[in-house]
Amino acid sequence: MQAERPEVVSGRYVVAMTGSSGAIYGIRLVNALTELGHEVELIVSDPAKKVLRYEEGIETAQTALDIERLFDSPAKIQLHETASVEALPASGSVAIDAMIICPCSMGTLGRVAHGFSIGLIERAADVALKEGRALLLVPRETPLSQIHLENMLSLARAGAVILPASPGFYHRPKSIADLVDFVVGKILCRLSLAHPLIKSWGGPDAPDAEEGC
Repeated sequence: MQAERPEVVSGRYVVAMTGSSGAIYGIRLVNALTELGHEVELIVSDPAKKVLRYEEGIETAQTALDIERLFDSPAKIQLHETASVEALPASGSVAIDAMIICPCSMGTLGRVAHGFSIGLIERAADVALKEGRALLLVPRETPLSQIHLENMLSLARAGAVILPASPGFYHRPKSIADLVDFVVGKILCRLSLAHPLIKSWGGPDAPDAEEGC
């Protein structure tokens, strides 16, 4: 008999979507967090808006109407402009549980790795590192150059988590949604958030025995 899931204590998470392909991961992550009862401080870069248009058919991600179209619980989402360096995610004194850059472009990853802030996304990531908060970066790029790998190593040494958008197949996915949920589930697991998106490995005869990571 499956144990009852513990009551969720609402948290606040920063999610940044950048210009890498894979906007669907960011959308699903925001929806998953709000479904679990959490608040999301959302930052969408200008290149990410272009990706949303190309991949999801959304013309822009900077109006209330678009947020309502993109996400299931817009009331739990606070959208920030990348130029708003005075916004809550830029402050170390604001109670934020973690930051996730999903998807994360190599340009954003490189700037964060070298402390080069050009806007709210990099500033918020810099704050997460200096305050000892969880910082997850979800790159989708392939193949990876030596520069990419060295930047990732620098971030890992600084305390960030590099979580590539590399879905597994041992859970026998049947759709693109299953593959997306696998990656988003891994993100939630790394944040220690209970969720129903993926199952724990139960061995080759029961690969999806229980909820978990």
